[in-house]
Amino acid sequence: MKHLAYLNKYLYKYKYHLILGTLFVIISNIFAIVPAQVVRYSFDLVKETIDLYFLYDSYEAQQDLYGVFAKSILFYGLFILLMAFLKGIFLFLMRQTLIVMSRLIEFDLKSEVYEHYQALPLSFYRRNNTGDLMARISEDVSRVRMYLGPAIMYGLNLVVMFILVISYMLTVNVKLTLFVLLPLPFLSIGIYFVNTIINKRSEEIQRSLSGLSTFVQEAFSGIRVLKSFVQEERSAQKFAVESNNYKDKSLKLTFVNSLFFPLIMALVGLSTILTVYIGGLEVIAGTLSAGNIAEFIIYVYLLTWPVASLGWTTSMVQRAAASQERINEFLNTKTDIVSTEDIKKPIDGQIRFEQVRFVYPDSGIVGLHDITFEVNSGESVAILGTTGSGKSTVANLLCRMYDTTSGQILIDSTDIKAYNISSLRSQIGYVPQDVFLFSDSIRNNITFGLTGVPDERMIQAAKDADLYENVMAFPEKFDTKLGERGITLSGGQKQRVSIARAIVRDPRILILDDSLSAVDTKTENAILNSLKRIMQNRTSIIISHRVSSAKLADRIIVLDDGRIVEQGTHESLLANNGVYKELYEKQLQTEEV
Repeated sequence: MKHLAYLNKYLYKYKYHLILGTLFVIISNIFAIVPAQVVRYSFDLVKETIDLYFLYDSYEAQQDLYGVFAKSILFYGLFILLMAFLKGIFLFLMRQTLIVMSRLIEFDLKSEVYEHYQALPLSFYRRNNTGDLMARISEDVSRVRMYLGPAIMYGLNLVVMFILVISYMLTVNVKLTLFVLLPLPFLSIGIYFVNTIINKRSEEIQRSLSGLSTFVQEAFSGIRVLKSFVQEERSAQKFAVESNNYKDKSLKLTFVNSLFFPLIMALVGLSTILTVYIGGLEVIAGTLSAGNIAEFIIYVYLLTWPVASLGWTTSMVQRAAASQERINEFLNTKTDIVSTEDIKKPIDGQIRFEQVRFVYPDSGIVGLHDITFEVNSGESVAILGTTGSGKSTVANLLCRMYDTTSGQILIDSTDIKAYNISSLRSQIGYVPQDVFLFSDSIRNNITFGLTGVPDERMIQAAKDADLYENVMAFPEKFDTKLGERGITLSGGQKQRVSIARAIVRDPRILILDDSLSAVDTKTENAILNSLKRIMQNRTSIIISHRVSSAKLADRIIVLDDGRIVEQGTHESLLANNGVYKELYEKQLQTEEV
C-alpha cells in the first residue's frame, strides 16, 4: 500500500464523502439483515399457526386464527418490502458518495498529472514516448479510480456485513455458523485466482488491441505509400494476423470468464446444503427452529457477494498499486527549469551568451562548446551552420527549454534563470523547426494562446508571413479547419502559419528556427521582405542552414560542431574567405543550377 499512500491527501480532501459513504454502507446493511430475522419470525409463525389451525378444526375460532395469521403475514411481507426499499435508497446514497468521490479524485489526479507534465523540461519528453505518457494519465489513473471507488466501497461493505452478520449468527448457533462459513474462504481464494488469470489475459488483450490499433493507424496514415507500392494485400494479411491474435486472446478470456459464476454458485450451493443439513439436525435436536434455517440461508446469500468481492477487490488493489507506482514515478520527476528570483518585467531584448556549454542530459551529446556572443536590443543576428552544428540548441536555451550545463545567458544584463518562466516566454516569438499545428481553425492556430486579438492584427500577421492569399483561396478562409497536425496544409503553408503565430504576439525577441526551409526561394524572399519591417526595433535571431535567409541580418554567426567558427557582417565574412564564403558559394552554385 506504500504507493497508494500518495492518494491519502485526496481521501482527506474528500473525507466527508468517505465518512458519509461509510455511514450509508452501515445503514444499508442493517436494512439488509433485518428482513432475514422477519423471515425467521414468519416461518415460525407459519409452523405454529398450522399446528393451532388443525387443533381448532371444526371450531369458529379457527377462522379468527386464520384472520390473525393472514394479517401477520401481510404485515411481515409489507415490512420486508419497506426494508428492501430503504436498503435501495441507502445503496443509492452509498454509491453517490463513494463512487462520486472516486470520480472527483480521478479528475483531480488527472489534472495534477497533466499540470506536472507541462512543467517538465524537454529532456523528459525526449526520454519518454507519447504512448506511455497517455497510458499513465488515462489507463493507470482509471485503475487507481477502481481502488478509490469500487474497491473501497466493497471493502467497507465486506467488513460491515461480516461484523453485523457473523456476530449475530454466532449468538444464534455457533456450530451452524461455522459450517455455513466453511466454503466461503475457498470461494474468495478461488475467485482471487480466477480474477488474477482474468487480469493477466485482459492485459494481454489490451496490448494486442494496442498493437492492432497502432498497425491500423499507421496503415491509414501511410495509405499513399501503401497504394504507391501496391502493398494493400500484404497489409491486409498482416492485419489478419494481428486480428486473429486479438481474437484468440479474447476467446481465452471468455473461457476463464465462464468459470466465474459457476464457481460462485457451486460454493454458495454447498453452503446452502450444509445450512439445511446441519440446521435440520439442530431442529431435530430442538436447539433451532425451522425459521432459523431460512434465516441462515438468507445470511449465506448476503455474505456471498462480499466474500466473492474480496478476491476481486484484492486484485483491484494490486493493479491500482502497480498503476500508482507508475504515476508516482512521473510525479516524483522534478523539473530543474525553475525561476531563481521570479522576475516579471518587460524586456528590451539584449542577449548575451557567456562561455555557454550545453550537454543534452538524455543522450550526453555536447550541443554547444563554450560559445560567447552578444545581440544588442533591436539588432538582428543570423546563426548559420550545417545540420547538428547547434543552431536549434541556441533557440532552446533562449526559450529556456533547457538550462546551460555551464556558462551564463543574460537578457538585459539579468541572468535568464532569474526571470519568471511564463513571463519570459510570453515575450519571445518562437517559430520552431518542427512545425506543430493543432486540429483547429487557421484563425485559432494563428492566435494560439491569445484572447481578444483583433481581426486586423491577425490578418496583418498572415500577410507578413505571406499566408493571406493562400488562406483567402480556401472556401472557409480563416475558419478553415485543419486536420491532425495541420495535414490539410502543405509544408510551406504550415511554416507560414507558425510564423504568423509568432508575429501576432508582437514579441520583443523573435526567433526563427529554420522556419523557411519548406518554402521556395520566391516565397522566402517575400517573407523576408515582410520580416524586414517586422524586425525593426526588436531583437531577431534567424537560424538557418541557408545563406539567403541571413541577408537581412545585421550580423552573422557561423556555427560548426557547437563552436563559433566565424562571425561578422555578410561582406566581412566573404572577405575572410572562410567557412561562410564556402557555404555561400556552394549554395549560390546550387541555385544557379
